[in-house]
Amino acid sequence: MRVLVIDDRERILLFRDSDLGLTPVPHWWITPGGGVDPGERDEQAAVREIEEETGLVISEGDLVGPLAIRTVLHGYSDRVVTQAEVFWVVRTPAFEVSTTGHTAEERETMTAHLWWTREELLAADEPIWPADLAALWDHAARGGPALDLGVVEESTVPA
Repeated sequence: MRVLVIDDRERILLFRDSDLGLTPVPHWWITPGGGVDPGERDEQAAVREIEEETGLVISEGDLVGPLAIRTVLHGYSDRVVTQAEVFWVVRTPAFEVSTTGHTAEERETMTAHLWWTREELLAADEPIWPADLAALWDHAARGGPALDLGVVEESTVPA
């Protein structure tokens, strides 16, 4: 489950992630989100993950979507992960991100967070996951049914 957090200045929040098992260490940018716990609905996971990763407290009613679904294969230096992802959108006033709720692993691997404009996103010099984030952002602005993005691979080591 992933969430496009878009503020009232039309910026999207992304975290810089890394694979510490490789040298040089590769970096990429991701939307907030994560796993869905057993017995948890996607909306509940989105609310929980947004608070844990950003400090922003939202309700399920603040979520718009689902925006898109996909299956993603992530190949990392220490494992291969297959995830069924559902993308949601939340619009919010600009806020100061708090990472105090990050797990120990997130504190090690997620090295930065930034609010990006569309122009900055399109000019990024490091990978953005999902690679089609600009198109998802545009779809969020237009509305419409959830997109089926199929199966994609986003990896530091081929899955």
